[in-house]
Amino acid sequence: MKTVKPLIAAGLAAVLLSACATTPTVYRAAQGAPTAVGYSEYRLEAGRYRVTFQGGPGAPEAQVADYALLRAAELALRDGYDWFRIADRSTAISGRGAGPTLSVGGGSATFGRRTGFGVGVGTSFDLGPGPAVARSIEVVFGKGPTPRDRDAYDAREIVKVVGYGRASV
Repeated sequence: MKTVKPLIAAGLAAVLLSACATTPTVYRAAQGAPTAVGYSEYRLEAGRYRVTFQGGPGAPEAQVADYALLRAAELALRDGYDWFRIADRSTAISGRGAGPTLSVGGGSATFGRRTGFGVGVGTSFDLGPGPAVARSIEVVFGKGPTPRDRDAYDAREIVKVVGYGRASV
């Protein structure tokens, strides 16, 4: 019996640690289901796209937003444009846990001449990796110098900075 308790404790620790682990969100095309991790795009008209990047559970919102910008930059360069402007943007967050909870309960029962009372306290924590974030941006492409606008981006600069110098166009 003495060896069983350490094995149970080790197994419980392994389960708790695995519940906290997150899978990194990788920059790639989304495959399969609409909620698959990765990017997707939809051509609205010539020089205008809706780009979405779906992050995995626990992916930082900033990383997801950067990956949507990177895909927009790649599309702009692929289609012969120099820059893009964000015309519209939205963020969706799914799978948000309820967070820690505390509950207290009590009760009583009578059995013949005996009465019993009970009080219980319980806690609950969401040990999942966190919510999944999706960023959608509608972009309009342009040629020439990048406009001086906070929503306009130089496509080459985004590929260089966000894509870490790799050109995957």
